[in-house]
Amino acid sequence: MNKQTQFHIWYWIAAFFGILLLQYAFVTAQQVAEVPYSDFEKYLKDGKIAEVAISENYLQGTLKEALPGGQKQFIATRVEPDFAEKLDQYGVKFAGRIESTFLRDILSWIIPAVFFIGIWVFLMNRMGGGAGGGLMQIGKSKAKVYVESDTGVDFSDVAGVDEAKDELKEIVAFLKDPDGYGRLGGRMPKGVLLVGPPGTGKTLLAKAVAGEAKVPFFSISGSEFVEMFVGVGAARVRDLFEQARAKAPAIIFIDELDAVGRARGIGPFAGHDEKEQTLNQLLVELDGFDSSSGLVLLAATNRPEILDPALLRAGRFDRQVLVDRPDKPGRIQILAVHLKKAKLAADVNPEEIAALTPGFTGADLANLVNEATLLATRRGANAVTMDDFNNAVERIVAGLEKRNRLLNPREREIVAYHEMGHALVASLLPGSDPVHKISIIPRGVGALGYTIQRPTEDRFLMTLEELQNKMAVLLGGRAAEWVVYRHLSTGAADDLARVTDIARAIVTRYGMTERLGHVALDRDRQSFLQPGETAFGQPTHDYSDETADAIDGEIRRIIDDAFERATGLLTENRELLEKTARALLAKETLDSSDLRAFLGAEHVA
Repeated sequence: MNKQTQFHIWYWIAAFFGILLLQYAFVTAQQVAEVPYSDFEKYLKDGKIAEVAISENYLQGTLKEALPGGQKQFIATRVEPDFAEKLDQYGVKFAGRIESTFLRDILSWIIPAVFFIGIWVFLMNRMGGGAGGGLMQIGKSKAKVYVESDTGVDFSDVAGVDEAKDELKEIVAFLKDPDGYGRLGGRMPKGVLLVGPPGTGKTLLAKAVAGEAKVPFFSISGSEFVEMFVGVGAARVRDLFEQARAKAPAIIFIDELDAVGRARGIGPFAGHDEKEQTLNQLLVELDGFDSSSGLVLLAATNRPEILDPALLRAGRFDRQVLVDRPDKPGRIQILAVHLKKAKLAADVNPEEIAALTPGFTGADLANLVNEATLLATRRGANAVTMDDFNNAVERIVAGLEKRNRLLNPREREIVAYHEMGHALVASLLPGSDPVHKISIIPRGVGALGYTIQRPTEDRFLMTLEELQNKMAVLLGGRAAEWVVYRHLSTGAADDLARVTDIARAIVTRYGMTERLGHVALDRDRQSFLQPGETAFGQPTHDYSDETADAIDGEIRRIIDDAFERATGLLTENRELLEKTARALLAKETLDSSDLRAFLGAEHVA
């Protein structure tokens, strides 16, 4: 029980006894004597009564002479006259009993008062956001505090981000021994910013640092600083740092820092006083604490390009740690952590699963393992097999299988030629990712079929030729429809959007065309963690209308060249297209071994 609760209890006890004391004083001041009714009749016969006030149950009056106790006022309870005469005949002393209504009177106003006060407190808590969120607590920090190893996470639980772990081990060493670590005059960075795409494990890394260092860990989201009242965010920042200083050495972790650290004066909501005040207070607090005190600020964001430059300068967030999507060895390490919890069959190979999942983050891989175990559970298996993992990958990448979505024979045939067009162009072009699976079973929201390619290795750079091959593969489905039917369908809508994005990037971002030269025409602030998204507002262009016409012309030329290339390959291999499409219509799904049987080992990996 906290001190505030104890104070409230003693307040109510003191108030209750105060009321009793006041009642006693009031009764004493009245000096009213309670007399038996038989004595009243004697006083009446002896002429000692001056006046009487008669009510239904009581007689109140004044005596001419005071009683031995000094009271002149008296009260007596009435008794029925007939009954009183009978008692008087036998000399019995009798009196009515005066019922005490004091407790009833007290409760009659205490209980309603307590009831209405309780309703008022309940409504105030609801309006204020629940416990700890009322008006009196609105400026208090909402940080969750994990003491010492309460996070339940250490570096053994984090895999696939070895470089980031090495950077943060330095933080742990400093927190454990700040004096020894600064023996050469160096100081620990005040702030460490964890930067990376969603799901890569930034929050998990921060908890692992606290778990390894065995220090209090203050965790809060950037959005929890901002409220509808101006000044609340700044007050919460102050309160958060005051709490952390009181428990130093400690770690403060602010998740989604971009919610409070967005650059000032930029974007459609420029001039938002509350957010700017909160950011200003955060900057002041970062300047105000001494790093030698054992207080370290960790923050995480997946949009570093929109953060205020003042937040990223030296002396505030001194160090930025990239927590990127894992490469293939990293994915194998992450899978090893998550596969410990699953009951696996002998054919499950983590390396093969890692090869199927390029670009997957740690969260994606955890979801993949969970989906595979659920699929195995659903079919009543005793262990999770490799087929379950393959199906889970397809479920995540392509969507839920829709076997009840019935296509008419004409549509099924078009989808079969479309998907085999993708697969054959990918197999016939050198350097393309090998085809893993082709299916005409509808999946997801709009996919009537799908073709999955499996990269042989992680790629970080692509040449112009490789981009052109990728465009030809994407247009292979539409090219197959044109070669077979000499008409086009709406099934290539997503392919066209992706091809257009690649072609535009070739022209405006990569400068890979002779006509426009080595010029970066796309000057928008792109999110480097989420390509295709701009940092602020609508994209703007600073080139002429003639250049815009040239860009449109080059994009059209590049896409037309890719389409003609795909059409030419399929025309040359028309018989193979017909044969594989018929096989796909019959089996609905073909894998790499089936495709190898048609094409030969030299075309399919």
